[in-house]
Amino acid sequence: MTMQSKFVAFFLFFFLTTFSSQLCASDVKLLTQYRMHGIDGLEKKLDQELSKQNYWENYLRNIDTKFGYIESYTNILTCNKSKSDLLVYVKDANNSYVLQKDYNAFTGKMKGDKKTEGDLRTPIGVYDLVKKVSHVNKFYGPLAFVTSYPNIYDRYQGKTGQGIWIHGVPTDEKRDSFTKGCIAIGNKCIRSLNNELDIKKTLLIINAQSNYKKVSKVELAKVLSQLYAWRYAWKYNNLQDYLNFYSPDFIRFDGMKIKRFKRYKKRIFAKNESKSIIFKQLNVVPYPMHKNTFKVMFNEFYKSNSFTFTGKKTLIMKLENSKIKIITEK
Repeated sequence: MTMQSKFVAFFLFFFLTTFSSQLCASDVKLLTQYRMHGIDGLEKKLDQELSKQNYWENYLRNIDTKFGYIESYTNILTCNKSKSDLLVYVKDANNSYVLQKDYNAFTGKMKGDKKTEGDLRTPIGVYDLVKKVSHVNKFYGPLAFVTSYPNIYDRYQGKTGQGIWIHGVPTDEKRDSFTKGCIAIGNKCIRSLNNELDIKKTLLIINAQSNYKKVSKVELAKVLSQLYAWRYAWKYNNLQDYLNFYSPDFIRFDGMKIKRFKRYKKRIFAKNESKSIIFKQLNVVPYPMHKNTFKVMFNEFYKSNSFTFTGKKTLIMKLENSKIKIITEK
């Protein structure tokens, strides 16, 4: 029995012992599914339920979604380039993101999104903080945080450059009120940030104007249900449904384009293997300045007879007519 099947069995036991005296019609249907087809049939039914928008709309009802649907980040940094600020939001005891600090910030000399190395622009996008550098040139203040620019969406768009940091200001000289593309804050501020942040649990959102991109719970429910519909097709070896979730313009992180990707997946699906696919630490974040575009990140636990994978997965997808189209993934 797979780990996922064990979970389903536990769920069924809990369900029967807790609610057996107050079953509704849908509960009876679920039990009948189990009676007729066993744990595997019930597991498939539950996987199907996860792909329904109604489930996600109900689930999101009381969740703070101002930055999207977020499971794994306790701190959100937002940089509004037009206002030259860096805001720190912290998840509180009610799982709501509350504004904790508001820092003045310098950003790139030139306006607009970063596109090429040396264009003096601060990128617009969604980034992780990948490293803290404690010993830097005095020009950058006492320390710096290295961002994940260029991310897979930047690379998909053909952007170049690197070394986008959040750093301090010169300790012994004046500086201009702009950077070459980084985000600079005062030295007391960068030290304060260092004391407050766990960089592994911090997300950075850089926008041209507003501090976050408003998106409705209905839109998020559509993305989440479609994500699990993609998983359902993947898990139960429905090749055509699976490939329908990919854009004709899809390019994988390693340069594999859609035609080659389809041939590759056709060979994999032809094995018709049973699979366990679990997503944990799921995050769905609207992408700044890109309409109906989302960055989706999660830890994937995949197991079949021929292959096992555990690690971080990132998808960039567009929502078109209530359907997702994946344009790149890693």
